[in-house]
Amino acid sequence: MAKISSNLELNGINFISESERKGKARSLFWPWAAANVSFLAISYGSFFLGFGISFWQATAAAIIGTVGSFLLVGISSLAGKRANAPTMTLSRAAFGVKGNKIPGFLSYLIFVGWETVLVSLATLASETVFTRVGNIDPDLSRILGFLLAGGLTIVGGVLGFKVIMKLQVYLTISTLILTFGYIVLTIDSVDWSKVSSIPNGTTQGFIGALIFGVTGIGLGWVGCAADYSRYLPRSTSGKSVVGWTVFGAAIVPITLVIYGSLLAASSPELSELVASDPIGALTTLLPTWYLIPFALVAILGLIGGAILDLYSSGLTLVSIGVPVKRHTAAAIDGLIMTIGTIYLVWFASDFFVPFQGFLITLGVPVAVWSAIFVADVLMRKGYAEDELFDPKGRYGGWNLRSIGLVFFGAIIGWGFVTNSSAGWLSWQGYLLGPLGGRDGSWAYANLGVLFALVIGFIGHILLSKNKIKKQSI
Repeated sequence: MAKISSNLELNGINFISESERKGKARSLFWPWAAANVSFLAISYGSFFLGFGISFWQATAAAIIGTVGSFLLVGISSLAGKRANAPTMTLSRAAFGVKGNKIPGFLSYLIFVGWETVLVSLATLASETVFTRVGNIDPDLSRILGFLLAGGLTIVGGVLGFKVIMKLQVYLTISTLILTFGYIVLTIDSVDWSKVSSIPNGTTQGFIGALIFGVTGIGLGWVGCAADYSRYLPRSTSGKSVVGWTVFGAAIVPITLVIYGSLLAASSPELSELVASDPIGALTTLLPTWYLIPFALVAILGLIGGAILDLYSSGLTLVSIGVPVKRHTAAAIDGLIMTIGTIYLVWFASDFFVPFQGFLITLGVPVAVWSAIFVADVLMRKGYAEDELFDPKGRYGGWNLRSIGLVFFGAIIGWGFVTNSSAGWLSWQGYLLGPLGGRDGSWAYANLGVLFALVIGFIGHILLSKNKIKKQSI
């Protein structure tokens, strides 16, 4: 009990004291690498090709989209280094102390949604592997996977920063080794003649894949970027913070997406299986003896991301005004994740499809917020720490310009995306008329996400540049 108490992080949305600011920028490699070392990235290779593009176009889209999105995460990490507070505390400077509850709530939904999906996928992957290995009862396989994935996620998220930083080192190393083993065992499945025979796709398809890389791999992490850099000394090099964040987060998913594209291009049958079972489909290429290591790497890779989501969702819950300690908020989120996972895995028959649509839809306003926050970090040199908790201070209670920009960007963004994942989202795409409508060639390019980013970034610079200068300390 004493050891657990010593590892329990007591800091919440407060600023970190000087005595606790330790480490170097390279320590950021481990949490970001662990959060993105996942077999799901291999499955993404099939999704990229699903836009009707060639392997080389998919490779370019993966590199540009992944690096570009994590560059936003790296810039956002600068705010944590400068002010030593979580992202959703520092976001108050742009939206107002009370107004920040709006983007905070959006980020909270994204975090809870993804941590639930990741643990659910880990649970389902366990069922696929254990059932194939020893004909174990599917429900028992699911329970074992759920206990491992859910248990580690909740423990890491509740105990907090120190435990996460240590745990992510082990998760990264073990997952990389086992992933390399998977590549060695499946490399002979790559058929270069089939890969090279896929013709180049349209510009619309390439842009759609690129934006998918931005939204599906990196953009969702902007909302928690400062959570992991806030313990660094303020003297830490800003370039190093950005560099290690981008390198740690991007290098592995880029590699896995490219390899996944090779496998999917070599086997149309695998691509079809990935669409319905993203993790389990990859077991079809493996010998039986490697299925247990595969299960471990699949579960551990998904856990790495789920832990970061749960930790940051707890911080976000506190930042929007729920009067509990950080670890209590993380425990609440863990309970919500548990209930959601149980429902998805044991009771839902078709919940994943509409839920995916919900996340994509929510991603549009989150893209606007992310761009606003990145622009704010670039323009703002420092923060008046105490006034981020005082609605009567220089940041005010509500910044209607930024809040209005989120709503405006969301309205424009939803008009340029279509969502076939759920019928109740068929209202989207209402601005696609000049581009061929909801069934035109641009319908699935997800231009709305790109427009949302541009509106948030440029809009915040135009509307708030002078105000930020007056707020400078």
